[in-house]
Amino acid sequence: MEPTRFRREVAGWLADNLTGEFAQLRGLGGPGREHEAFDLRLAWECHLAAAGWTCVGWPREFGGRGLSLDEQVAFHEEYAASGAPARVNHIGEQLLGPTLIAFGTPEQRNRFLPKIVAVEELWCQGYSEPGAGSDLAAVSTSAVLRDGEWVLNGQKIWTSLAHVADWCFVVARTEPGSQRHHGLSYLLVPLRQDGVTVRPIQQLTGTSEFNEVFFDDARTSAELVVGEPGDGWKIAMATLGFERGVSTLGQQIGFRRELDDIVAEAQRTGTYDDPLLRTDLTRARIGLRVLRAHALRTLGRPAGPEVAVGKLLWAQWHRGLGELAMRARGARSLTADGGELDDWQRLYLFTRADTIYGGSDEIERNIIAERVLGLPREARP
Repeated sequence: MEPTRFRREVAGWLADNLTGEFAQLRGLGGPGREHEAFDLRLAWECHLAAAGWTCVGWPREFGGRGLSLDEQVAFHEEYAASGAPARVNHIGEQLLGPTLIAFGTPEQRNRFLPKIVAVEELWCQGYSEPGAGSDLAAVSTSAVLRDGEWVLNGQKIWTSLAHVADWCFVVARTEPGSQRHHGLSYLLVPLRQDGVTVRPIQQLTGTSEFNEVFFDDARTSAELVVGEPGDGWKIAMATLGFERGVSTLGQQIGFRRELDDIVAEAQRTGTYDDPLLRTDLTRARIGLRVLRAHALRTLGRPAGPEVAVGKLLWAQWHRGLGELAMRARGARSLTADGGELDDWQRLYLFTRADTIYGGSDEIERNIIAERVLGLPREARP
């Protein structure tokens, strides 16, 4: 379909459907705000599914809409521009689904993909651990085959949305004595079982959207390993590649809205009269255009230096935006009325995590240097 016509179709559908009870969802949800109207956002997601607007980039044979890259860009940008709420099914749709399409068995695809498309099962990502953090190769959660099942023991941490998820894709060590990225496997594990304990972690913002997850003889079927046992590192890296795809363009629409609102706040409070703040707001506007240009030129390209730096770019930019929000608010940014944080204070506090979650900047730079550019390894103890 011609891109402009398709944009009109998406925008028209959103305008017609973000009405009634769904109208109150505009602008809700997202990082640091996943607790907002979760049940109604889940109902909205099911409404999207019924109309064929979930998994739009998946091939049609797997239940998707089969959109081209240009059409996917249009969808994500129009979705964000409409003020539609943050998605609750994004981990299944944008991470696990493409991973199963690329590496899963026919049985795994038939079992899981239709339920992701229909928003009947929610997923979370079991990567980070207390002793590993961004260093995925250092995981120690173990899994052994016993009587036709994988038996898991260990702990994951910073597991976003685990408290509402039905399943978790878990990187676990399945070869005793193995080290680093060797001997890892990528397992699909049901969370609603006696061997799994999920404990929310209270964040600096006072909310609890991520969790620690304990596996104590938790079980999953022997067939629910993606790829071969020992392929976990390769599969996990592929999942991370899917994470930084087309949807980042929609994310940038949200960034632009935040920046526009900060400019308006600075004008309201009088801080816009500060030439240094105006200069930095202008630089932020330019930086946002750089983010978009970078995302567009790397769409659909295999992993390489240009693709790998994307997360570094937007995380640094967004953290800086949180700091600009405080400057725009002036002295009032230092106090919380009745102990409650306002939107700008939450933005500032949560964006401190942008350069940590999803791979800290330090780890990201090491990965780019060593695995993408082939530079000598950093000295390690």
